[in-house]
Order: sequence, then C-alpha cells, then structure tokens
Amino acid sequence: MIPRLWRFLKRLLLILFIGQLVYIIVLRWVNPPITLTQIGNAFSYGLKRDYVSRGEMSKNARLAVIASEDQMFADHSGFDWKSIEKAMDYNQRKPNRIRGASTISQQTAKNVFLWQGRSWIRKALETYFTFMIELVWGKERILEVYLNVIEMGPGVFGIEAASQHYFKKPASRLTKAEAARIAACLPNPKKFLASPAGRYVSSRSFAIQRQMNNLSSDPDIAVIIQ
Repeated sequence: MIPRLWRFLKRLLLILFIGQLVYIIVLRWVNPPITLTQIGNAFSYGLKRDYVSRGEMSKNARLAVIASEDQMFADHSGFDWKSIEKAMDYNQRKPNRIRGASTISQQTAKNVFLWQGRSWIRKALETYFTFMIELVWGKERILEVYLNVIEMGPGVFGIEAASQHYFKKPASRLTKAEAARIAACLPNPKKFLASPAGRYVSSRSFAIQRQMNNLSSDPDIAVIIQ
C-alpha cells in the first residue's frame, strides 16, 4: 500500500512540475487567463481588466511603476538584496509596522502564480517563480505582464483598465502626471485612488515624477521601457 502511494505521489509531483514549467514558458507569449487575486476580487469588488501589449502602453506608465516600485529593476536578477536587508532590519525593530521590499519581478510572480498573504510557503514559491520568470521571460516581458495583472484600484486590474477607469482614455495616451498618479496608488489600490486624487496620492505622484525624470536618462531603463 505504502509503496503504491509513494509511486502515485512521485508521478503527481512530476506532472505538477512539468505542468507549471510548461505554463511559465507559454506565458512568455500568452497573457495569464486569470489570477487567484482577480478571482477573489471578482466576488467582492468586481473585475475590470483589459490586457494590452507593450505597444499599447505609454512609456510613461512603464517608467512610473519602475520609479514607484523598483528603481533597481534593470540591474537586479529578481531580488533587491539591499532593500530586503533594510526591510528585515526595520521589521525586527518595528514588528507592528511591516515593511515590504518586493521587486516588480517578485510582485509579478506572486500575482500571476500565487495568492495574497504572508507565509513561508508562499514566500518560498514566490522565490522559485521569480527566478523562473527572470530566466524565461526577461525584463521587458515581466514589466508587460506586471502592468497587465497588477491591481490598480478596487477590482481594477492592469494599466488599460486603470487608464479607462480613472481618465477615460487608453493606456497608450497616459501623460507623465497621470501615470504617476496611478503608480502612487499601488501600495494600497483599494484605499488610494488616482482620481479624484487625495493628498497622499497627489504628494506621492509629484515625488514619482521627479524620480521618473532622474531615471529617464538611465540607458538600461531606457532599453526596458522602449
């Protein structure tokens, strides 16, 4: 009985491993059909999304999320170890105020393949999927998928849906200020809105625009956002 069960488990694990590997490769060219986060939101906030290609996204949108979420995106291999060390030190000193240090690659891996929440199992899986998408997809594809699947408002997923929702225009026509306001909402898209923008979003969007100006001359970032 036990040997038979063990053989079954090994076959099941092999099938699951091959299946997820094929799925990662397919998503190099095909957009995720749906994510667990989107499913969860559909029952509470609804689901607004409209996947678009890189060419249908304003460069301002690509630069804004890098400036807001991960300024080392062009240089790291999926993990910003210095930021992680700083966040761990901060969390040890202030355990009631958890600070994250997730890169755009990590956020993409979490949102495409996993669920929200904090656990060592989910973090371990996030590490694996982050490594794999960096290896298989590359930076340009990671950023494209990120801008399509990330939540940017209550039940609003992706830059195209956010642009239509907040500014009644396609994502290809987003200005620097509009893209920065959307990016300013990302820490808590259910609380912060790009329009009408409150004090926090307005203040943070100006800071993001300054960082966008600073980063726009970086040749590595210029390649990624082109």
